[in-house]
Amino acid sequence: MKPKALILKAPGTNCDQEAYWALGQAGADPEVVYLSQLEGNPKKLFDYNLLFIPGGFSYGDYLGSGKVFSLFIETSLGDAMRRFAAEGRTVIGVCNGFQVLVKMGLLPGSEERGARREEKQTVSLTFNKTGRFECRWVPLEFQKRSILSKRLSLHSSPLTPHPELPIAHGEGRFVTASPKILSRLEKDGLVFLRYYKENHNGSVNRIAGITNREGNVIGLMPHPERFAKREHHYNWPANEEFFPWGLEFLKAVIRVRC
Repeated sequence: MKPKALILKAPGTNCDQEAYWALGQAGADPEVVYLSQLEGNPKKLFDYNLLFIPGGFSYGDYLGSGKVFSLFIETSLGDAMRRFAAEGRTVIGVCNGFQVLVKMGLLPGSEERGARREEKQTVSLTFNKTGRFECRWVPLEFQKRSILSKRLSLHSSPLTPHPELPIAHGEGRFVTASPKILSRLEKDGLVFLRYYKENHNGSVNRIAGITNREGNVIGLMPHPERFAKREHHYNWPANEEFFPWGLEFLKAVIRVRC
């Protein structure tokens, strides 16, 4: 049976259909579910193997990107979502979804393995250093020594050593509450993805994606669901060997984590 994937939708999210198609192509059985459908019935979450929080501008990004969405999730689904992750099920947040996970404290998560998760926020995604909305394809650098890389055995194609994914955000600059927290993220292998060469939003250490210590809660600003077939790439006719790295990423997550 295909692993079941829940794509959590709220007012303002706009990448749910791309996520639905890409997860289906990657081998999952996806379903788009509104947060309101889970209110009062958080146990329904456990009917799924994977939770995907998509990108967009949830609730208009009032109070900051992902902040209102994270508050609504916390109120109606917070405990269930933490149990879901604690059981080793996969949680992926892309762009706005990444912002939600860091504001809930699910990323990078608690330091103690097996501890009851009452995470406080130690990292954030704030306004781009450029002062403008960044929308472009960007080359990336997958960290081979990261927890996620070791578990997924994911690698770049020799033809594309620095795979590209699109970004589209105004608040994507990754920051930490202190240098000590940043050092711990790097030392523990929680940083799995960086922007290659150019730092498009001013993120500390060019960080584009992190995980928790177990490697099953994953957040990234670039959009893997928007590169799920080679024709999605702006220059696909020029390279017949081009492979959709976003699809490969989602396949690897589903194959190993579900």
